[in-house]
Amino acid sequence: MNPDSRILLIDDDEVSRRDRATVLSFLGENIISATTRNWQQRAEEFLTAPAGLEVALIGACEHVSLPQLLAAIYAWEAGVPFVILGDQAIPKIIDAELRSRVTSTLPGKLSYQPLLDALHKARVFNEHFNRLRDFDGVQDYNMFRSLVGNSPAVQRIRYMMGQVANTEVSVLITGESGTGKEVVARNLHLNSARSNKPFIPINCGAIPRELLESELFGHEKGAFTGAIASRAGRFELAEGGTLFLDEIGDMPLNMQVKLLRVLQERSFERVGGVNTIQSDVRILAATHRDLEQMIKAGEFRQDLYYRLNVFPIEMPSLRARAEDIPLLLNELIGMMEKEQRGSVRFNSGAIAALCRYDWPGNVRELANLIERMAIMFPHGIVGINDLPDKLRKLVESARSLELQDALRSEGVEASESGQLDNLGQALLPLNGIDLKEYLANLERSLIGQALDDSGGVVARAADRLHIRRTTLVEKIRKYSLQKKQVEDETDTLTD
Repeated sequence: MNPDSRILLIDDDEVSRRDRATVLSFLGENIISATTRNWQQRAEEFLTAPAGLEVALIGACEHVSLPQLLAAIYAWEAGVPFVILGDQAIPKIIDAELRSRVTSTLPGKLSYQPLLDALHKARVFNEHFNRLRDFDGVQDYNMFRSLVGNSPAVQRIRYMMGQVANTEVSVLITGESGTGKEVVARNLHLNSARSNKPFIPINCGAIPRELLESELFGHEKGAFTGAIASRAGRFELAEGGTLFLDEIGDMPLNMQVKLLRVLQERSFERVGGVNTIQSDVRILAATHRDLEQMIKAGEFRQDLYYRLNVFPIEMPSLRARAEDIPLLLNELIGMMEKEQRGSVRFNSGAIAALCRYDWPGNVRELANLIERMAIMFPHGIVGINDLPDKLRKLVESARSLELQDALRSEGVEASESGQLDNLGQALLPLNGIDLKEYLANLERSLIGQALDDSGGVVARAADRLHIRRTTLVEKIRKYSLQKKQVEDETDTLTD
């Protein structure tokens, strides 16, 4: 523990604050004890710089909300992780950036081992953040393009990455195209002890087979036709750092054998060379293919698979985490604005449509759609009708079915020909809707239209609505509808 580093304990309950400070002091920790009102003043009294604060333990918050407190600490020093004490639920309104800094939650009564574990996790976060804060390759410690979101799938990926990032083991990243496998690989490198060394990617499927060996291991002058000078390969370029083998499933079998030898012996020779070159690189690999099936088909070496698959990470598809799409939109649009490539916004109806789509191209497809919309509607607001047909028709169909079910539950039957299909285009407001009131207003409007179309004849209006006449009479009374009635004793509204 750095003797100049301290732990900030914030608790508005004087008794619990004193008890918790006693426990932490007994463990030998340097404590700054404070309330939600004076935490910054207290911290600045004891610290020479905000970066000296390792972790903030948050207890009772009586004078300010938990989200406000976390946001204030984050604005003061972005590298401070949070440990939440007690039964406080972390509000869903906390954005992904703040939520990612909550490294642990502990019960109100502190226990020895859980407390030590929580402090250790927080210190690992703080150490990594401080080590990478001035590194140009890191825009933000947690917010990488395809890792934005609060879904369980993304949280699981983040957790797994936190476990393996600062180790030397090989990682095999699997998942569909466009899910962000290279983003994960770069994130692992930047959060490892090799972060100040090169990260060298190579797409094994994009390089002709006859050139792949030279690309990986380099070649000597005259090794083959066109080799007019010696050239270092990707293994040499990545020395001390990380080599990312993208689309490893596309590597031919003869190259798999040579790669396996390098991984086992940690040495290689250039093409046409005789000198053995020692290699110190960490291997990260990725593929969208099923390597186990390829092994059964004799297309991939089993020994190489087990050498690469020490720690597997499977990336979730975008359709498996549709709840992350609004956050992804904000992140991708923000990056586009930062790069001065334009801007665009989506209304709630358009966002609902995006959340219903399957996204076979995953995050890459979503990013492409945003750029397309920014070109078509620069600095505008995109609605459902502005989206591509496949997205618009999908949401219209889904909303139509939902509305028909809701109307049936209220006693309004749709015809077999689907006459209510055109009603399914209503947009859900950003602040929500009173569904009962909405359906009542819609039913009142439809009854009024039916009466108008039928010249006020209740029996005909009931036929138009496919409900019983007595049911319609009750609804006319319910909504106090006053319509001029045709002189027909069978259609009187009075008993």
